[in-house]
Amino acid sequence: MTDSTSWQPPVAAAPAAPPSPYSDPATPAPMPGGQPGWTPPPRPGLIPLRPLAFGTLLGASFQVLRRNPRPTFGFSLLVTGVIYIVTLTLVGFVTFFAISRTQFVTNQDDADAIFAGSVGMILLSAIIPIGLSIVGSAILQGIISMDVARATLGEKLRLPGLWRAARGRIGALIGWSGIVSFVVVIAVLLLAVIVGLLIAFGGVAGVVIGVLLGLLFGAGALAVAAWLSTKLALVPSILMLERLTLRNAIARSWSLTGGFFWRTFGTLLLIAVIIQVASGIVSTPLQFIVGFGSTLLDPNNSQSGALVAIGIVYVLTVIFTVVFASIGAVVQAAAPALIYIDIRMRKEGLDLELGRFVEARQAGDDSIQDPYLVKATSAATAPAPSTSPWS
Repeated sequence: MTDSTSWQPPVAAAPAAPPSPYSDPATPAPMPGGQPGWTPPPRPGLIPLRPLAFGTLLGASFQVLRRNPRPTFGFSLLVTGVIYIVTLTLVGFVTFFAISRTQFVTNQDDADAIFAGSVGMILLSAIIPIGLSIVGSAILQGIISMDVARATLGEKLRLPGLWRAARGRIGALIGWSGIVSFVVVIAVLLLAVIVGLLIAFGGVAGVVIGVLLGLLFGAGALAVAAWLSTKLALVPSILMLERLTLRNAIARSWSLTGGFFWRTFGTLLLIAVIIQVASGIVSTPLQFIVGFGSTLLDPNNSQSGALVAIGIVYVLTVIFTVVFASIGAVVQAAAPALIYIDIRMRKEGLDLELGRFVEARQAGDDSIQDPYLVKATSAATAPAPSTSPWS
């Protein structure tokens, strides 16, 4: 017989207390079924692997300098310095020689021919620095684009590694820069010739029409240039990262910027304005200091002291120009690469591909394809179907 005094009814479990409204908001409440809460996208390197907010996009363009300064600012300083030195040396020497020829002319009948030849000599001497600038800027843009792409995956490559990654694409990038420069020069020369002919042979009416036509065509050319440069701003990044032909890269840039024109234009314009304003803010006190220093170096206004002061001012100006041009070149080359990655995240789900690549690399799998490469050849000219959750 069972002892009735030893039996106790089962005690029901107490219901879970609701979360207190005074609890720490930083501690997320547990999800039903033990599921983990939302976690932000990973950030293995320069930017988070998700579509970028405008502030993130703008800040990352400047962070490229700080994150990997040697192959970015160092290489930019080297390229910009070489271009400036060659330009000043070559053009300066030819200009000095041409002016000396015109000053020591003995036969006045040949003065006009010598003057015309001197001007032509100076113009021809400028072709070499222009070509060097095109090549140097193209190489720098390719290196910076590659650095931004690898930095997004958490990699920090030195200049030799970036150069190996860019191998085989520098020629296409130089060709693209040459085409753009050629079109700009032809457009400017054509406008100058038309306006010059109207002013030279049209009399007073020709001067008025030439000036108005120059202003009208100048404004129109500026608007067209802004539109085309925005639509084709991604061509260097596509050439470097997707390794397409120049024709397909142009078509792909045109396609990718569809729907993102004003965002691309505004970002590039704002970065250019920031660089110009910063340069002006720094250059104004520097010019004052240089001018005051030249007075201290030459208080008696002697000829030798004036030459020394002019030389010092010139050297400091060149150094300042090269440094700020180098900084601006890096930032303005990094911005289109970041815009390219952001647009592909939004349109094609590149963030998912980048995340899978980072996870596979952390697991030791080196067989996964480069996430920036287009999987199908037809994708070079047609936008891929959107697989991004952000689109």
